[in-house]
Amino acid sequence: MQLSLQNFSALVEGMAASVQGAAQNFLDLTVGSVLRAVLEANASVALWMQWLIVQVLSATRLSTSSGADVDSFGADFSFVRLPAVSATGTVAFSRFTANLAAFIPVGTVVSTADNTQSFMVVADPTNTAYNQASNGFTLAAGLTSVNVTAVALVPGAAGNVQRGAVSLLGSAVAGVDMVTNPGAFAGGQDAESDTAYKTRFGTYLSSLSKATNGAIGSAVAAIQQGLSYQISENVAQNGATQMGHFVVTVDDGSGHPPASLISTVSQAVDATRPVGTSFIVQGPVVELAVISMTLTTAAGTSHSAAVAAVTAAIETYIAGLAVGAMLGYTKLAQLAYEASSSVTNVSAVLLNGGTSDMVPGLFGVVRSGTLTVV
Repeated sequence: MQLSLQNFSALVEGMAASVQGAAQNFLDLTVGSVLRAVLEANASVALWMQWLIVQVLSATRLSTSSGADVDSFGADFSFVRLPAVSATGTVAFSRFTANLAAFIPVGTVVSTADNTQSFMVVADPTNTAYNQASNGFTLAAGLTSVNVTAVALVPGAAGNVQRGAVSLLGSAVAGVDMVTNPGAFAGGQDAESDTAYKTRFGTYLSSLSKATNGAIGSAVAAIQQGLSYQISENVAQNGATQMGHFVVTVDDGSGHPPASLISTVSQAVDATRPVGTSFIVQGPVVELAVISMTLTTAAGTSHSAAVAAVTAAIETYIAGLAVGAMLGYTKLAQLAYEASSSVTNVSAVLLNGGTSDMVPGLFGVVRSGTLTVV
């Protein structure tokens, strides 16, 4: 049953009509009369009660709830909101004199120029400069810089800073003079919004007691925000046909999801997969996009600012491509025009040396390689 809402005037008019209809004589309901004042006081109480009813109704339905009421609704189904995700990226520690070796320990903190965003160096066994025994990265003698992996200290989209935004050392590092980020930090996301939570809740309910692609996808999506995945059925990791086997390719936006994430996804898929099937969870096959373009900017505007804006826009877009998603050749020019109003023309656009769309292969994901904007 739908609640019929009335405003203050309608309530007063309805009360006045009821009172007059029950009276034998004409009543004084003019402005300032005692009876009208009583009716208006009752209408105020009715309006307040109507508001309370609306609040209760909105809080008892997921589609109209917000904030904590959304969380409490989902909690009855053991369904929780996904937390914020920290941005990840690469920072380069460099120096003027390369006579001696330097060491950057895990936990070193760097910040943006305005000191609003901070990032911490984390362990990366895939980096040849990483020393597990010392728990840090070695800047060898004769080398002027070393690139290391870092994550934002505060989770959220604010950690997605542009290339070159990092320039401050949180504390002195012996043998290191400067720090910067050669690429944009990406992957940071705020806590799941009410809209996303409600959408995922519907998918969650529809997937219960079903060992389908949707059920497996819902299990993967519930692990953390920012994940993209692709489920390939009846195929082995080498691409050959293998009936009853499926491959789940998952990415967190970096192109190289950590082993801990792969393990967590595997556990979730194993709890959902059809009986009698086998599967494997893997990271994507990264295919790098080599992009170049020339910008023409309006007179009186900053060409360097336009180049920086276009570079950041393209990097952000590519970092958000899902597993298996295509990178369109014409999309690059569109991104350039949208990134800065001072761009009047985009020419000499090349994607991997040509003018064709970039379609990743089986298990593939497109990520930014060399990006040259002049």
